[in-house]
Amino acid sequence: MSCFMDRIEKISTSLSNGQAALITSDISITYLTGFQHSEGYVFITKENSYFFVDFRYAEAVQKSVSHIDLVTFNVAFDSINELIAKHSVKEVLVEDQAVSLSVYKTLKDKLNAEVLDSTEISKIILSSRIIKTADEIEKLRTAQKIAEKAYLEVLNFVKPGITEKEISARLEFLMKMKGAERVAFDLITVTGKKTSLPHGVPGDVAVQSGDFVTFDIGAVYDGYHSDMTRTVAVGNITDEQRAIYDIVLKAHLAGLDAVKAGVTGLAVDNVSRTIITNAGYGKYFGHSTGHGVGLEIHESPYASQRSTDTLEENMTLTVEPGIYLPDKFGVRIEDTVLVKKDGFETFASIPKDLLIL
Repeated sequence: MSCFMDRIEKISTSLSNGQAALITSDISITYLTGFQHSEGYVFITKENSYFFVDFRYAEAVQKSVSHIDLVTFNVAFDSINELIAKHSVKEVLVEDQAVSLSVYKTLKDKLNAEVLDSTEISKIILSSRIIKTADEIEKLRTAQKIAEKAYLEVLNFVKPGITEKEISARLEFLMKMKGAERVAFDLITVTGKKTSLPHGVPGDVAVQSGDFVTFDIGAVYDGYHSDMTRTVAVGNITDEQRAIYDIVLKAHLAGLDAVKAGVTGLAVDNVSRTIITNAGYGKYFGHSTGHGVGLEIHESPYASQRSTDTLEENMTLTVEPGIYLPDKFGVRIEDTVLVKKDGFETFASIPKDLLIL
């Protein structure tokens, strides 16, 4: 529990006398407590911290969380106001990036203290989350292994006639059977011309011989996400398909090689994008090269043309260049990697040479 105590302490030490932080977002609460749930609050003063949950979660929290005081509430705001009075709190700081306008108005109306939207609280949590601990890294590895096992198994069922929806449903089932809490996002399993859609939605389209099939997949393990994309072929493919695949693979591998502590996300993006642009396909690569992965599927740092992030050791980053030719086909290849001092460690073990089923 020491990592959770350290995270809470970073917030408590930033507070002044008479201030408290009220954490409302599910992701931040999970990060500070280790407990995943759908309703509740974390209340932090300079000296104390409290985890507010209702009756449905109280027993589970008692069994799994020991570093923070548990408060089981009937009416959440009444219980929070009791602590506001107990600790002489004058100002309650909330995460500016996590509270909607309607929630902010409710908090100002219900709490017996001035409610302030705080950039500082959000920055503390986000700057801490961006560097992964050893425990978080192991969970990310496990999530990747689960997704890979399901992917390798589902490849045995990919053949002409099977539909995109069938592939997606089987993948989700296999991931859960192999230990995933859920899929990390709406799985992308598209074929044929739909592979030109970077975020295509699986439908009733059936695989045909000569198609590419795009698998953009991920699993969640203990709250942590995996993210991987592979493009495979079914039956015979054209010279154009192979050429595009080779360009994307070259851009992907070069992007990976650019990853190390001290390099900017902009630089990683530029390495992959330049290869695709020099090959004449720059206008067909319209998204960023990568993003961080952790408790959320998209989080800092980012590798894009607008990124201001500098990579540090133990950050995570996807490297996922692609080429998408409208009404023809597309190719994307993606690994999630761990930034190291002098390079990277990929979580993925699936080969990237073109697989023809």
